[in-house]
Amino acid sequence: MLKKILKIVLIVFVVLIAAAIAIPFFFKDKILAKVKSELNDNLNAQVDFKDIDISLFRHFPRLAVGLEDLQVINKAPFAGDTLLSVKKIDVALDLMSVIKGNKMEIYNVSLETPRIHAIIDSTGRANWDITKPDTAATQSTDTSKSNFAMNLQRYSISNAYISYDDHQGHMSLIIDGLDHSGKGDFTQDKFTLATSTTAKAVTFYYGLIPYLDAVKASLDADIQVDNTTSTYTIPQSKMHLNNLEVDAAGNFKMLPASAYGMDLTFKSASTQFKDLLSLIPAIYAKDFDKIKTGGTATFDGFVKGTYSEKEMPAFGLNIGVQNGFFQYPDLPKPVQNIQLALKIASPDGVPDHTVIDLSKAHLEMDGTPLDLHLQVATPVSDMYVDGGAKGKLDLSKLSQFVKLEGGTQLNGLLDADMSAKGHLSAIERKAYDQFYAAGSLGIHNMLYKSKDYPDGVKLNALELTFNPKNVSVPTVDAEYLGSHFTGNGEINNLLAYMFKNQALNGAFSVNADKINLDKFMASTGTTPATTSKPADTANAVPFAVPANLDLTLKASAGNVHYDKLDMNNVSGTLLVKDETVTLQDVKSNALQGTLGMSGSYSTKASKINPDMHFNYDVEKVDIRETFNAFNTVQKLMPLGQFLTGKITSQMSVDGKLGKDMMPVLNSLNGNGSLLLIEGVLQKFAPLDQVAATLNVAQLKDISLRDIKTYFSFKDGRVVVNPFNIVTNGIRMQVAGSHGLDQSMDYNMQLALPRTMLGTQGNALVDNLVSQANNKGIPVKLSDSVHLNIAMGGSMLKPAIKTDLKETTNNIKSQATALVQAKVDSAKATIKDSVNAVKNQAVAAAKDQLTKQLLGNKDSSKPASVQDAGKQAGQTLKNTLGGLLKKKGN
Repeated sequence: MLKKILKIVLIVFVVLIAAAIAIPFFFKDKILAKVKSELNDNLNAQVDFKDIDISLFRHFPRLAVGLEDLQVINKAPFAGDTLLSVKKIDVALDLMSVIKGNKMEIYNVSLETPRIHAIIDSTGRANWDITKPDTAATQSTDTSKSNFAMNLQRYSISNAYISYDDHQGHMSLIIDGLDHSGKGDFTQDKFTLATSTTAKAVTFYYGLIPYLDAVKASLDADIQVDNTTSTYTIPQSKMHLNNLEVDAAGNFKMLPASAYGMDLTFKSASTQFKDLLSLIPAIYAKDFDKIKTGGTATFDGFVKGTYSEKEMPAFGLNIGVQNGFFQYPDLPKPVQNIQLALKIASPDGVPDHTVIDLSKAHLEMDGTPLDLHLQVATPVSDMYVDGGAKGKLDLSKLSQFVKLEGGTQLNGLLDADMSAKGHLSAIERKAYDQFYAAGSLGIHNMLYKSKDYPDGVKLNALELTFNPKNVSVPTVDAEYLGSHFTGNGEINNLLAYMFKNQALNGAFSVNADKINLDKFMASTGTTPATTSKPADTANAVPFAVPANLDLTLKASAGNVHYDKLDMNNVSGTLLVKDETVTLQDVKSNALQGTLGMSGSYSTKASKINPDMHFNYDVEKVDIRETFNAFNTVQKLMPLGQFLTGKITSQMSVDGKLGKDMMPVLNSLNGNGSLLLIEGVLQKFAPLDQVAATLNVAQLKDISLRDIKTYFSFKDGRVVVNPFNIVTNGIRMQVAGSHGLDQSMDYNMQLALPRTMLGTQGNALVDNLVSQANNKGIPVKLSDSVHLNIAMGGSMLKPAIKTDLKETTNNIKSQATALVQAKVDSAKATIKDSVNAVKNQAVAAAKDQLTKQLLGNKDSSKPASVQDAGKQAGQTLKNTLGGLLKKKGN
């Protein structure tokens, strides 16, 4: 009996285990369908994920559902931007709610490695506004139709990256390495949510001012949640910013119309200068615990009011330092007499009422003072600026005061004495007498080397002169990666760029002796072969053109090297504006000829697949060198590998670039023309195969001259218009297309003397004649034979086919074409003869006129003109005689 009971228990246990394993698979498709349905029904974005992982063991007795590699990609107006990507979302569900299929109750949610990129553009549109609008008014309050029910007890976020870009408000926030968790009973109207938050690096910019720069942060807070009023209250809590401990308290409330109420205060828990000093990343990162400091500091602020599309809360920030100093124990000298007084205030939340007052910023290194002051008011309506900087710094002594990265070398002298005061509107109105600006900034003999710049950046001289109109740059002399640069220019709106985030406007002229673009673009070709590694194209990102630049650069270089191309005497104009680089009138000597180029490269529409448009004009360049130098030419003109000689070509092309900055071939569209000045076609498999079929040796290694054709390309194919070739008494007309995959589809009309045909060729022609006669078409061949040849396959493995029916039916028309060709030739001969007669007569007249001007009074018909008449008659006689003789033949 016991044995039977144990057997039953064992069977039940096995069934339960089998069910636990099988149930997830039974309901996987159902859950997958529900998740995709919910996402697609509620979001106006492209949502995709790799798979769903379902388990009964991970959160037993609840059902665990894992969503892997989730991506939410924006549609217009942020098309292509990734709003959210998550490596894995893990959710714990009530199993019975899944089986019943009405509402799925969620108990726990965790996000692993999420990346969030939130954007507000210059017009105020937010890229996270992707929820579809309700179709009925009642849906805004009726939650009964949702397929999910919240019974949440805890949630967690691990290793998150959050980027917030507010282009309208000129603010940016980056949080890297964020870990956050919360625990509480979300089913209650009022409960306490215990949270723990840490972040490896927090960076916050307002305009160009960094208020936090890669600061390590943490906060543990018990938040009192009141769902009845949507209020979240934070009692007194401790927040850490690097070494600075801050007491924070207040509340946050969700209001109608996407508004938020805030009432928060914060204040440093200590007055030690060392804690405030820790907010400087370069100092905090190097032996901060061993540093000696002194002096006092204050740090406090508040945020109070409503935040919405139309309102900003009032806020204030106060930072002060008195008699501060610091010194590393293993460095010889201290930085001392540090004084700082900074107040930032917006008393009523009106942006134009914000005032930044840096009344004092002073420090001394080795007795040499550096001073700075700045006041900014009415930043929106008409910004007022009163600022200045004065001091000298020997950069070679900087390592005596602060610790630099290992391998860093720094030399040079910096000398600054500059000031500015007035409303920026005076500059915009060109009322320069109403704005004061004066002074200079100079850097001399500066050398900077580091791990990132092992070759070093050398700034021999840089001069900036400040005046009300602009910042003049009379001298730039620098060396980088083996290139020596000299130049000058001007910056027209430095203050508006610094304080109003306007695009930096300027114009420069730069000259370089030589530039190796392989080094500038970190090409693998510059790495020694013994240590080279394959390029990591999977993680490659195209160069993004900055959005806040409006620069004109006139450049010239003696030599520019890129990959397999060397260009000499390079000159042109480069424009950087609106996230686009535009090239104008770029000219150079290269490939034994000249190159001309204009066009653009833009990352405005897509940072992953930049747009490009270029016009090329090359003259008398070497075909083989051009083919070897450009990958694009190898795809568009594969015939180049079999040609030697010179070409002149014009081409216009537009399309997309990939992550590796190489053209996406199927995206290319364009057209152009090509003139083969002179050359030789050798070892071209399609023509070699035709030559072998006809036993015509003259079709191998043929000489070419003055051949012009037009072409276009689209959807991965290059279409070549008909062009004519005449060589060794053979006439050819060729047209067709080839693919960027090297496939080809060409047709060649071939006319050649029958005497050139070998035995095999004559047999082919006789067979064609026999077929025509058998069909009742009388054919009598002349001395010239016409063939129609189709060329398929690929350049290296051609497939040659003769269309017998078309060839036979067109023998008559081809003969007509040959007669017409002879008529055209005769016309050309007569035209040339007439031109020759004309030229002879003109020359004789010129000779006679010269004699008369020199005093020859002979009134008789000039001998030279008489001779010209006789010579003309003989020329025409010979021409007509030759044509009649040909006709008789």
